[in-house]
Amino acid sequence: MKIFKIGDIEVGGGHLILMAGPCVLEGLERSLEIGRRTKEIADKLKIPYIFKASFDKANRSSIESFRGPGLEEGLKILATIKSELKVPIVTDIHETYQAELVAEVADVLQIPAFLCRQTDLLAAAAKTGKVVNVKKGQFLSANEMKNVIGKLEDSGTEKIMLTERGTSFGYNNLVVDMRGLAIMKSFGYPVIFDGTHSVQLPGGAGTSSGGQREFVPYLARAAAAVGIDGLFLEVHDNPAEGLSDSANMIPLDGLEILLKNVLAIHETAKKICEVEQ
Repeated sequence: MKIFKIGDIEVGGGHLILMAGPCVLEGLERSLEIGRRTKEIADKLKIPYIFKASFDKANRSSIESFRGPGLEEGLKILATIKSELKVPIVTDIHETYQAELVAEVADVLQIPAFLCRQTDLLAAAAKTGKVVNVKKGQFLSANEMKNVIGKLEDSGTEKIMLTERGTSFGYNNLVVDMRGLAIMKSFGYPVIFDGTHSVQLPGGAGTSSGGQREFVPYLARAAAAVGIDGLFLEVHDNPAEGLSDSANMIPLDGLEILLKNVLAIHETAKKICEVEQ
């Protein structure tokens, strides 16, 4: 397993990390408060925390949907959150020109699922020297992510994380094949489970995606049992008011118990794996 650091956080060494925050930046004040409350919970449970939020949601269902503050203002907000909370930052890039600009602030460049096969985008992210987190496309098998790894390695990086976020199963539905987590771990890189996007119903609400947040704890616990290196969650103080992915974001009030349960299973799974090996 490749082991590397995101700031002071070791990834791939057996510890569970948390990447969490609102789907999209909703202004500095609210985004910072969500990050602060999430960090307090993570610190209490001794889970290394990385703040996540998008400055632009470039693949919203409707052109009328809120996309975020944009690159320039978004990076200012992320830089402030990084400074205030003293945590690493992960955020998406959608175009090659964004890679170097975002790398000035973010510690992890994230490749959205729909763009995970875009060779030039992967190469641009790799060449920044930052950690690259690639969301597995809803249209790909786990085995096909080997090709993504090959593109990143060929572009000069081995600081790679792969994230499972469900696979398309008919219209407006995603299903998580837990075998995929084990398959991707066999490639030798840390694997993250995205619990909130995995319960998304893409385009299920017509002009927006629906979601089934009630199933997040079940899938997160199952992923922890398989053996993951990190958990990715979209969280909000009031999901009903969320400007993107409101149907699948986790309320902050329920985050601590969810993480406690996942952490307990993660530690048990680690011991079982050690015995089996």
